[in-house]
Amino acid sequence: MWHMAKASGDAVEIPVGEHTVRISSPDRVYFPARGETKLDLVRYYLSVGDGIVNALRERPCMLHRFPTGVEGEKVHQKRLPAGAPPWMETVRVFFPRYSRTADELCVTELAHVIWAVQMSTVEFHPWNSRRADTERPDEWRIDLDPMPDCPFSRVQRVAHVVHEVLDELGAVGWPKTSGGHGIHVYVRIRPEHGFDEVRRAALAFAREVERRAPEDVTTEWWRRDRDPRALFVDYNQNARDHTIAAAYSVRGNPEGTVSAPIRWDEVDQVAPRDFTIATVPARYAELGDLHAGIDDAVFDIAPLLEWADRDEREGAAVPPHPDESG
Repeated sequence: MWHMAKASGDAVEIPVGEHTVRISSPDRVYFPARGETKLDLVRYYLSVGDGIVNALRERPCMLHRFPTGVEGEKVHQKRLPAGAPPWMETVRVFFPRYSRTADELCVTELAHVIWAVQMSTVEFHPWNSRRADTERPDEWRIDLDPMPDCPFSRVQRVAHVVHEVLDELGAVGWPKTSGGHGIHVYVRIRPEHGFDEVRRAALAFAREVERRAPEDVTTEWWRRDRDPRALFVDYNQNARDHTIAAAYSVRGNPEGTVSAPIRWDEVDQVAPRDFTIATVPARYAELGDLHAGIDDAVFDIAPLLEWADRDEREGAAVPPHPDESG
């Protein structure tokens, strides 16, 4: 548990592990639907501390900052904000398109998360690789991304197909809500392949899901060609520098929805708006981190790469770079 230290003017100081983080403007309303403040956001992340650290640990992390609350300007920040205390940690990543590097936040303890919240971070978007080798992902991400007219019941139905295929592969999938209208499933993999190969594997998997649920799923990479009622299995989230909100990340909307880990047997019962900064702390206190075992269930993507080879031999198109997919 944590406790709030002394107030300092309109700021509060909060001890987090071995550090103290000063929270300025704690009463600023960030989430207007229920009136939660910046301090409420801090309290939320403290309440899911082990979970958010587990989701971000050792990963380059892009920050989505909202300096005046979620209805104000949104800042996509790759570099660690200026003024960081010496105990903050970073990892340097290279961006070939710009021939530039960036020192991104690299969380190893909860104080790193809370300092980022002090700097108005609401959403945490980690890479699917870690500091030890940023060019070799250890996380395969299955993003069930509904098109504008796709009902959530279709997302739920496809999630079960995903689970079925993963079971057949001998892979353990860890589902979570997106905090929006979709579902994400993460699989821990051996960090033995580059981003392009992991994306090829993810596409081969997506095509298998599409074969089993052709009325529900599309893998069409040109957005303009996708059926607006379909579910897109977005394999592009495995491309280099493509990130999605972490498990336990809050989303930047008025309700303060959360990308919340769920159990497979909950898929049919959940609704996208069930999980918010108001509801998740009690759920976490009861269930703990539902993704806590992810590092113990490591999958070798070799079978998926064989599927990719087969698909290409049979004439399946090789998709363009994700930044060109429209």
